[in-house]
Amino acid sequence: LLTAHYADFGPTLATEKLVEVHELRVSVPTVRKWMIELGLWTPRQRRRAIHQPRRRRPCRGELVQIDGSEHRWFEDRMDGRQVLLVFVDDATSELMELRFVEGETTFGYFECVRRYLDRYGRPVAFYSDKASLFRVNQKEHAGTGLTQFGRAMQDLNIDVLCASSAPAKGRVERANRTLQDRLVKELRLQRISDLATANDFLDARFREDFNRRFARVPESDHDAHRPLRSAAPLDDIFRLQARRKVSKRLTFNYQRTLYVLEKTHTARAQMGKHVHLYEDAEGHVRIRTAEGQELRAQTFDRVPRARIQPGAVVEHKLLGRVLELAREQQLAAESERALQSRTRRERRLAKKRIAAASD
Repeated sequence: LLTAHYADFGPTLATEKLVEVHELRVSVPTVRKWMIELGLWTPRQRRRAIHQPRRRRPCRGELVQIDGSEHRWFEDRMDGRQVLLVFVDDATSELMELRFVEGETTFGYFECVRRYLDRYGRPVAFYSDKASLFRVNQKEHAGTGLTQFGRAMQDLNIDVLCASSAPAKGRVERANRTLQDRLVKELRLQRISDLATANDFLDARFREDFNRRFARVPESDHDAHRPLRSAAPLDDIFRLQARRKVSKRLTFNYQRTLYVLEKTHTARAQMGKHVHLYEDAEGHVRIRTAEGQELRAQTFDRVPRARIQPGAVVEHKLLGRVLELAREQQLAAESERALQSRTRRERRLAKKRIAAASD
């Protein structure tokens, strides 16, 4: 029956049809065993793609694999899943940087890279996945544009390379699996339940102990890290940067906000020219001329915060942050409806519902 009717079926579906159609009571493991013996089914472990191993780079600091691992690192001691940024040296499998951050964002990586530079200097290249944080993925700009992370690394003369698949950056993937086993238990034993304390523990004890156990000696004694030299200040490099053209009214738009420059001689000289914007992690924006002179401005919100569009494409690494934004927008919408309610009783009941949802 299996050969005649169910040769291309999976064991579970084939078992269901044997019961439904032929009234033959048999277990799934038994059918699976028969189908393997008949050559109709290949076990999952035999179907895995074979990836040829890649030789390690010979020098420490030549290639550093970077990745973010989203996991329930604190188990039930914290809500949701947290993000751990992991930097692994390709030559030694050494954990170069390890840090919990609020999310896998540009500023999260900026923080880790800056700590890395202070500790070791500049590596030759970072090796990442093809997430939009590292690579412009739009077809019309692919291969030509730079992300904010890519621009910052270009300013530091550090190359950013993207792996074609997860196995291609297997050293950091294996490190993630090991950390998801060992680090979770270490945090449990230390009774750590917040990011700040966890980061102190990583720096003070865990990373050094992990490297002592698992790191290996590189083929070459040469350290490929380079001294930190940059014409631009590091504070500016690790900010979001943009350019905007100043109108005749001394205004420009940035992030749905209207900026109006103070009427000074320097500001008037920028009419029709581009100014440079530098935004930090807190959202504060500094404005400078092409010559580096600071400009002051007043801000006015022009466009309300855009809602998430139905069917929006969201990368899996950004899903958590997008869901947080969706929740904020939904609560804001409920609050707006409450204010528009006709009676005082309706407003009071709506506010109670919003408070319950927030809790």
